[in-house]
Amino acid sequence: MTDSRLSPGDAAPEFTLPDADGNPVSLSSFKGRRVVVYFYPAAMTPGCTTQACDFRDNLGSLQGAGYAVIGISPDAPAKLATFRERDHLTFPLLSDVDRTTLEAYGAYGEKKLYGKLVQGVIRSTFVIDADGTVEKAMYNVRATGHVAKLRRDLGLDAA
Repeated sequence: MTDSRLSPGDAAPEFTLPDADGNPVSLSSFKGRRVVVYFYPAAMTPGCTTQACDFRDNLGSLQGAGYAVIGISPDAPAKLATFRERDHLTFPLLSDVDRTTLEAYGAYGEKKLYGKLVQGVIRSTFVIDADGTVEKAMYNVRATGHVAKLRRDLGLDAA
């Protein structure tokens, strides 16, 4: 499925997914705002926790620059709620259990894990502009240091 990757200039695929409380959240509800949508493999794993906490710790400056942040994984809402509470995450975590949105963004497919090819979530981040167009599409990002790199790419000062 890696051929379905998005590029800058593509229309961001619309989605409506349940958040950690089971409430539907749609990309279209952020129309008029810039959004950072990031996909991660599994809540409460070390890398995903590092990444989520980095977004949490930089949320003020991202929001101050006009960006909303949304995290999406194939976890069920109940697990996302536990993750949110445990790590004090203050941005929406959305559940994509059937992986439809992950696939639409090219964030699910073949990847290397410990030297083996497996099917799974490809850690990816997208910056979507106020009109719903992909500004940045980053695949196979590293959990550690990614938010700092994203901030540099967006022209925000380091925290």
